[in-house]
Amino acid sequence: MPKMKTHRGAAKRFKRTGSGLWKRAKAYKSHLLAHKPQDRKRRLRRPGLVSAADQGRLKRLLPYL
Repeated sequence: MPKMKTHRGAAKRFKRTGSGLWKRAKAYKSHLLAHKPQDRKRRLRRPGLVSAADQGRLKRLLPYL
């Protein structure tokens, strides 16, 4: 069976944690930031985790990570 290719777009957006979960960036942090409260913008800086429903999809996109 040939090697599977890693989906490069997904590889740039997701990282593996030490316990095997997937880290991701949070949405709503790219523009229109003037009216958002500072504490909300601070929370958006912290990484989020990929939900359990999407873990299998990521496993197919990133087979070797």
